[in-house]
Amino acid sequence: MLKMQIIGNLGKDCVVNNVNGKSVINFTVAHTEKFRDSQGNNQERTTWVDCAWWTDRTTISQYLSKGTKVWVDGTPEVRSFTRNDGTNGAVLALRVRELQLVGAKGDGGNQGVGNSSGSGYSNAPAQNTQQPATPTNIEDAGDDLPF
Repeated sequence: MLKMQIIGNLGKDCVVNNVNGKSVINFTVAHTEKFRDSQGNNQERTTWVDCAWWTDRTTISQYLSKGTKVWVDGTPEVRSFTRNDGTNGAVLALRVRELQLVGAKGDGGNQGVGNSSGSGYSNAPAQNTQQPATPTNIEDAGDDLPF
């Protein structure tokens, strides 16, 4: 079994389709990797992944808009096709098993969406994005050391 996990931003608003009486949410996730080339120059490479989530939870589609950061988990597929000019091409696709909103545009929140096999939403606890208070001098931290 192959498994793939992606964290990235939606490239456009999702589309909800009905195929043979079943609902599927289609969306595209972009993951941008930053690296240095052999000359030491900063480079970026963006990988686009077409995602299909077969689920009856289509109400989540209102939150899957362009720019939303998501984490998706599922089974990867490579789809081959022929372009209009006759050349061959391939697309990386993902059959989504689980999706989680990492944050909306400009929002650092974390909301769970659950997986496609369970019943109901699986809400993950919100992550605390605030940093813990640091003592102003080293003597204040002496009693809080874990060892």
